[in-house]
Amino acid sequence: MQANVVIETYLNYLAEVIRRRLDAHFHPGRPFDPAEVNLPVFSDVTPLSDFISGNGLTAAETIMLLAVLAPHINPVFFDDLIQQNIPGQGDFPQFGGVRGKNHRGFLPTAETVLFILAGTDLQKRFSCESLFGSDHLFAVRNVIYLENAEPGEPQFSGKLVMAPEYIDLFTTGKISHPRFSMDFPAEYITTGLTEEDLVLPAETLKQVEELENWIKHHERLMNGWNMKRWIKPGYRALFHGPPGTGKTLTALIIGKKTGRDVFRIDLSMVVSKFIGETEKNLSQLFERARNKDWILFFDEADALFGKRTNVRDAHDKYANQEVAYLLQRIESHDGLIILASNFKSNIDEAFIRRFQSVIYFPLPSAAERLLLWNKTLPVDSGLKLPSQEELSAIARKYEITGAGIVNVVQYCCLEALANDSDDISAALLRTGIEREYQKEGKVI
Repeated sequence: MQANVVIETYLNYLAEVIRRRLDAHFHPGRPFDPAEVNLPVFSDVTPLSDFISGNGLTAAETIMLLAVLAPHINPVFFDDLIQQNIPGQGDFPQFGGVRGKNHRGFLPTAETVLFILAGTDLQKRFSCESLFGSDHLFAVRNVIYLENAEPGEPQFSGKLVMAPEYIDLFTTGKISHPRFSMDFPAEYITTGLTEEDLVLPAETLKQVEELENWIKHHERLMNGWNMKRWIKPGYRALFHGPPGTGKTLTALIIGKKTGRDVFRIDLSMVVSKFIGETEKNLSQLFERARNKDWILFFDEADALFGKRTNVRDAHDKYANQEVAYLLQRIESHDGLIILASNFKSNIDEAFIRRFQSVIYFPLPSAAERLLLWNKTLPVDSGLKLPSQEELSAIARKYEITGAGIVNVVQYCCLEALANDSDDISAALLRTGIEREYQKEGKVI
């Protein structure tokens, strides 16, 4: 059965539940229990039906899920029901709901769901309030959250919001990556390279494997072996070393090997000069990433995780508060966080103590540089390339990072193309290396 047919059947079910609730409300003496309406059962699996059955959702939970999803499927779903089933179509505060800033249709609040499930029966309403609790599946999995109500207004007047990832999953069958924005200052990054392209010292590679082991086995470690009593959720690692030594690529390779998405945090959009804004931006980021199995990669992390200073003025006090807040958030996050820095000494010691792994990425040795030259040069292109003796001499003589080698090879390839040549000579490589040295302010 097609996904759209399944969704339409579920919405028809929700509409029938709402109609019968409204009928019971306007005709006292007609009791109604939503469980009386049979939930649709499907032999074919779709993302929505699989989520409902796979998580064993009750009728109440299913109704709440569908109510929040409905406006994203049919913008006038609730408005049509209200017009058809509420006498006079006047104001009906018991049904809750709000209007959006751009969307002019009805959007459900927690009051909407409570009315559908319990009507005016206080005992039932109180029992249904657990649906909005922080320990409920919807909150734990970050599927649905309840927006804070305006100050002084009832707490359940807040709008119910479904995470965009789940809207995509239920409607298109796949979870799309969050859009880069002020609300989510992180960019999805990937690579076409594989672990065979990663050139690192054996000790560094061994430490990187520890991160992969955590990803593969943390569920069993925490729950199967009950180590969650002693171990805090998540895993924190620091990659430090000179620029261009493979820190970002290593994070991407870890994600590729373990099937995890990697998001690079844009610190320019996180850090704010306004009091409280940095914490707000970080809170939004970590909330979106909660229970998503993402890898959060903080590049050039010194800007956000730097050392605390002695308090000389209000600015220093606020900066130290930011660091304290960061400590709290990274410790409570349940996924893998990787911080990258050129200098370990720039990171606050309070963070260092909380890292499970601190991994050094040194400049490549001569043997590693030779391997990088061989991997990076276009060996299958039919071009004339330097001999192994020439490459070995270049690798021994010139200390250059992996990223620098890639830049040199790109320069040489473009020069060959521009001159309609099929020869990338050792002399051309040396010219490219000289340009790279000049760029970095180094002397050959």
